[in-house]
Amino acid sequence: MFALLNNRTRGRNELKIGYRTIKTALGTPFAIWAAQMLQLDNFASAGILTILCIQITRKRSFLSAWHRFSACLLAMVFSFVFFELIGYTPVAIGLMLFAFIPMTVWLKITPGIVTSSVILLHLYGSGDIGWSVIWNEVVLITVGIGTALLLNLYMPSLENKLDDYRKQVENNFSIILKELAQFLRDGDNDWSGKELTETAELLEKAKSLSYRDVENHLLRTHNHFYHYFHMRTKQFELLERMLPLVSRISKSDAHGFKIADFFEDLGDAIHPGNTAVIYLKVLKTMKEEFREDPLPETREEFEVRASLFHLLNEIEEYLIIKRSFKKSDV
Repeated sequence: MFALLNNRTRGRNELKIGYRTIKTALGTPFAIWAAQMLQLDNFASAGILTILCIQITRKRSFLSAWHRFSACLLAMVFSFVFFELIGYTPVAIGLMLFAFIPMTVWLKITPGIVTSSVILLHLYGSGDIGWSVIWNEVVLITVGIGTALLLNLYMPSLENKLDDYRKQVENNFSIILKELAQFLRDGDNDWSGKELTETAELLEKAKSLSYRDVENHLLRTHNHFYHYFHMRTKQFELLERMLPLVSRISKSDAHGFKIADFFEDLGDAIHPGNTAVIYLKVLKTMKEEFREDPLPETREEFEVRASLFHLLNEIEEYLIIKRSFKKSDV
């Protein structure tokens, strides 16, 4: 176990080069080379445009390209109006920005402000905005943004990593349920509860990664991993709510041992293809047996019985959440 933890720690500390870094390193010089081959003025700016448009998902890449391209075209219009009317002076730049930035906010293309500022300064430096200058900037923008879009068409599959997260979460759920079962049978134990913290972290990472996977598929309307981890998050909240209930049970009766066995079986059944319908039927039978039993005779027995019945309600909600999850192959 300690060796495994050490290996994981070493893995986290290793320097990794991501796909975004590789794309940036390849795309920037290519964009500059292409702009240079087209004999464009300020050809190095094509590399800047590529760097700004490289994103971690396809959706963000397309949005980034749209924002920056639109902002650049808008900057050309504003530059022509302000520079030709006021002159090619720093004052004209300041006044133009007073009008240009609010317009980008209104049009919801503010991510393109930095990119358009590069184009703005090109036009300012030209001293005369003619059709040749406009054409140069349009082609420059197309080369820089187009290179980024082409590179972002390829996104590595995240399914293997997401499936790994799924297995880890399911394993931790199994451990938590079995620890609850042991507590119901034997009372207090020496469980550290590290699986709770670990599961919370895993679910956060998995939801973030599954959201990235959603944004990598522009035409896909359903992502089973995204819904799966959302379902597990709601179940995990219920498991956390069960902990204080179990801790209040100082001693268990026959029903407590039955619930412990139920938790044990449920812990073994957390895997792909598991269905909650069978366990809901068993749970219904247990609740009926609870109601048929004679009332507790002492206050302590009453409190234990109430906690156990509350525990059954919580685990029933846990199973209903699983049953409502439509993707049966996850």
